[in-house]
Amino acid sequence: MPKQEVPFAALESYLPEGSFAGVLHYLHLYKVQLTVTRQRQSVLGDYRHAYNGKGHRISVNGNLNKYSFLVTLLHELAHLFTYERHSHRVAAHGREWKDEFGKILVEFLSKDIFPADVEAALVQTLRNPAASSCGDEKLLRVLKNYDPQVDGVHFVEQLPAGALFVIHGERVFRKGEKRRTRYKCQEIATGKWYLFSGVYEVKLVQEN
Repeated sequence: MPKQEVPFAALESYLPEGSFAGVLHYLHLYKVQLTVTRQRQSVLGDYRHAYNGKGHRISVNGNLNKYSFLVTLLHELAHLFTYERHSHRVAAHGREWKDEFGKILVEFLSKDIFPADVEAALVQTLRNPAASSCGDEKLLRVLKNYDPQVDGVHFVEQLPAGALFVIHGERVFRKGEKRRTRYKCQEIATGKWYLFSGVYEVKLVQEN
């Protein structure tokens, strides 16, 4: 999916029922340019502050399910609120951003938008929001329950030790041991080792 600005009338199709009006309020209030982009493995969304006459810009991956799309958009809106109040004077994911993200999460949790398991995970997130929209693995696991099922796609943590998997349709790795929160995996073509999150999605390769 190429990057494209989303007409506000079309935005509702990306969001869970009951959330559109609340989201639209903030997009209009801060004159946000919202774009939907192709899948990005390392980031689910992005925020760029207003400058040189350009307004605030937010992008969100278009392949996300509706609950993931909303949570990612709220994450990025929290960056906007933080910038409006503090400019560059605070850390990107410091206490001020956590406060803003917490407030907007509470607002949308009060609308009965999320399924019970997602709501419980978000309540847990409120205690200490992750710096990255990909960083809260417990929340990601729950949100992934609402993705359409794709044959052959698994989390790295679901694969047996020694299994081969492929990413980006061509790079093949062998799963190794777990190091704290990530798995050490060796790329077959180069012999180099890489660390993968347990909830990184890969395709299993069947060995002959």
